[in-house]
Amino acid sequence: MLKATRSAAVGAAAAALLVSSFTLTSASAATDSAAFRNRPEPHVAPQTLAALGRKAGLRIGTAVNTDALAEDAPYRAKAASEFSTVTPENVMKWEAVEPRRGTYDWAAADELVDFARKNGQLVRGHTLVWHSQLPAWIDDGDFTAEELREILHRHITDQVTHFKGRIWQWDVVNEAFDEDGTLRDSIWLRKLGPGYIADAFRWAHEADPEARLFINDYNVEGVNAKSTALHGLVSELRKQRVPVHGVGIQGHLGVQYGAPHDIADNMLRFDRLGLETAITEADVRMPLPADSTKLDAQAEGYAVLLRGCLLTPRCNAFTVWGFSDKYSWVPNTFPGEGAANILDENNTAKPAYGTLRQTLTLAAGRH
Repeated sequence: MLKATRSAAVGAAAAALLVSSFTLTSASAATDSAAFRNRPEPHVAPQTLAALGRKAGLRIGTAVNTDALAEDAPYRAKAASEFSTVTPENVMKWEAVEPRRGTYDWAAADELVDFARKNGQLVRGHTLVWHSQLPAWIDDGDFTAEELREILHRHITDQVTHFKGRIWQWDVVNEAFDEDGTLRDSIWLRKLGPGYIADAFRWAHEADPEARLFINDYNVEGVNAKSTALHGLVSELRKQRVPVHGVGIQGHLGVQYGAPHDIADNMLRFDRLGLETAITEADVRMPLPADSTKLDAQAEGYAVLLRGCLLTPRCNAFTVWGFSDKYSWVPNTFPGEGAANILDENNTAKPAYGTLRQTLTLAAGRH
């Protein structure tokens, strides 16, 4: 069980610590589902991010590269000891679990879930409905709307049922919006209409009533057209009694664009709806090569994301999208950019890692 209160003496890393101490109510314990509420906390070293997060009332997680987990012993040790939750980078995505229609391959995902259980960690399931990384048989299929709706229903039901009782939070619908706040022109919207979002949450809830269900997106850290549209959607879904429990704010930043200093204002909008929130995929990339100025700016980016979460009462998890630059997705997606994680390619701590530790320590009222 996480500590029920956290002191928000949350300061900046690259500047003076400007926030006065006061107490925020943490919903991180209250919003853990019954299936996980009484699970004992693992014994962890007192200075890990997981341990510091626990004292601050927050679960600290990482996305996990399962190939690295199997082959890289130092990576595996760090993943086991430093974090209290894990998210699969790829092995729960549709193309991985059902590469051929009707033929499931749960092996890699099951191994990660077993790893988490062995190490006393919770699992964020990622993801059930997305426009990307779909198996070829969906992208190439010429399905009617009725057929596609049944395919989606079966996929959600089968996957959530397979992991029932073993997943803390699911990213049910991922990246449903475009930057202007309109719904993304995906296969799901084109064939099924906007109602696919509500259906996905209802189906997931039917399959595992204890799992916490999130809608997850990027570039929704601050107040903008996209985050405002997301807020409008979840507000309407809540009015319709659709079982949306939380909003995932990914947190993919770049030092060249500045940090979203209105993140706390934005997250509090969702908090007021009674929704949980989480930072789900934090990383802060930079144009290469790295230097001290960029690394300091990176540390501030991570700190801004973490402070936003700590200042939001129902924010219950802060997840980095991988912890080692050795396995970062960034260089392959953003040519000329990288060094986005809190440890370098040799697993040496960068300023961002120290800033996260310092911020968590201050949030717990420790000196």
